[in-house]
Amino acid sequence: MSLTSTAHELVTLASGGEGGGNHESLNPYFVGAGAFVALMLLLWITISFNRDR
Repeated sequence: MSLTSTAHELVTLASGGEGGGNHESLNPYFVGAGAFVALMLLLWITISFNRDR
């Protein structure tokens, strides 16, 4: 890969030349709900380990 082709690819990427980068199969609600569930699970694990006995 040469410097000129790399520079051209970076300019194309910066200008949003290929549809914005969102994949058709990614549902933002599903991704957000999955992240929320994962964070709640980590919070529950943290709370369960930090209980005073």
